[in-house]
Amino acid sequence: MENEHKSVIKMWKDYLSSIGENIENTDKTYTSWCFCDNEKDANELAELVKEGTKRGTASLYELYKIDDEEVPEVYEYSIITDWDGIAQCIIMTKKITILSFRDVDEELAKIEGEGDKSLEYWREAHINFFSRELEKYDIEFSEDMPVVFEEFEVVYK
Repeated sequence: MENEHKSVIKMWKDYLSSIGENIENTDKTYTSWCFCDNEKDANELAELVKEGTKRGTASLYELYKIDDEEVPEVYEYSIITDWDGIAQCIIMTKKITILSFRDVDEELAKIEGEGDKSLEYWREAHINFFSRELEKYDIEFSEDMPVVFEEFEVVYK
């Protein structure tokens, strides 16, 4: 929490207060992060979440292993920030599906809510993004790679 923007901590405290809890009496925890790897997309995607268009996100399972991070779980909270780390909203994970990239379908692409919401758009955007992410580790993208598809709902704006 020490590196987080003060807006993140304030939003978390405000959310807890809105549900009758506070920092001292809650067992809830959160992570905070922004989408994507650039300012334009990070800010646009945060807006799509706030307006309810974007209700899911996909990440590469391989990167959780490489970065020694836990795969998200149902009922976990995340504070979505803009590129500058300023809190935009709080989401709660509703469902996690792990499947190969090639098995992502139109329904999941629509839940992700990006671009024209088509599977074609989703595939192109994610191949580009995942390839950039994997390049850092000298790994080549493959459509057989497992994807962690996280469905969520906004619980606080």
